[in-house]
Amino acid sequence: MTAGSGARVVPRRARRWCLAMAAVLAACIVVAAPRAAPLTSSGLGWSALLLLPLLLPLPGILRGTPRTFAWATLCVAPYFLYGVTEAIANPAMRTTAGAILFASLAWFASLVYGLRATPAAGSPGTG
Repeated sequence: MTAGSGARVVPRRARRWCLAMAAVLAACIVVAAPRAAPLTSSGLGWSALLLLPLLLPLPGILRGTPRTFAWATLCVAPYFLYGVTEAIANPAMRTTAGAILFASLAWFASLVYGLRATPAAGSPGTG
C-alpha cells in the first residue's frame, strides 16, 4: 500500500520528531557505552548491540507506517531498563544514565505522538 492509495500514514512532523528523539537516544548510547566498558575492545560491539533495538523500526518510521510506531514503543524498554540499572548500580554513570532515561522517555512520547497524530481510517480526508 502506498500513501496515495488511501493508506494511513503518520504525518511528517510526527516522523521528524520521532527520528530526532531516536537520534538523541542514539547519541546518549554512543557516549555511554564506552564509559560503561572502559579499556576493553568490546566497546564498539557493545555500542552496536545497544543500538540494534533503535535501528529495527527505522524503515517503518521513515515510511510513516502507524503499525511500526505502535510496536516500536516496545523497543524503548531496553533503553529505559539500561538507564535505570546504570543509575542505581553505577554512581559514576548517573548523569549519563539520566540522559538515557530522559531520551528514552522522549522517544516513547514521540512514538505515541505519531500514533495520535495519525488520522483514523474512516475520518474525512483520508480517502
